Amino acid sequence: MPLIIGITGSIATGKTTACEIMKELGAVHCDADKLVHTLYEPGKPAFHRIISVFGEDILDQQGYIDRKILGGKVFGNADEMLKLTRAIGDIKVAVQNVVEHWNNTLEENAVALLEAVNLIEAEYAHWCDRTWLFASDEKTSLSRLIKRNQLTKHEASKRLDSQRKWEDRSSVSDLVIFNNSNYNNLKATVLSEFHKLTSLSQLGKLTPSLYSKMQFEKEITG
Repeated sequence: MPLIIGITGSIATGKTTACEIMKELGAVHCDADKLVHTLYEPGKPAFHRIISVFGEDILDQQGYIDRKILGGKVFGNADEMLKLTRAIGDIKVAVQNVVEHWNNTLEENAVALLEAVNLIEAEYAHWCDRTWLFASDEKTSLSRLIKRNQLTKHEASKRLDSQRKWEDRSSVSDLVIFNNSNYNNLKATVLSEFHKLTSLSQLGKLTPSLYSKMQFEKEITG
């Protein structure tokens, strides 16, 4: 089976950029958050459920759900986010289908990247051989988010405030990469860690992930 690396971290910490770097080395990639977006395209069951909950004012001129408008309604509001999650449906099954497809079709030495903000919380990390956590300081993330998503400072701060802190995820992450600098530094770090991990995997020296170990400890302790 392929080596599956779980990529997680809060918004604007460099997860997707890191995945792009590894894709250049031949890794395949699934962004679970983008996969979720396909579940509520027009005509999909979740599309109608979301409209019934949040109203037609979240639609753009083409009749698609405007994620920026929808995000403004749910980010920072746990109750509204829960409503959205319920309206979308069983996201975990969609992600699991991707993982099963990788395991059934990719070569033994292939590398797959499963990227998700909630990789640990949603238990997607259970399917990963390693979990890499990306982090950056709040000021850096805020600046990136404003520029990338063309948000106001208030809108960007609202989204960041809805995210979990990296410290909350570090105990079950095999690697924490701090991305407070520039692209070249991030690339150098990602390439180095990627080559070290793939070498261990190909030599058959890969140990269980921290997430797997902690799940095992929970099971035996009840």
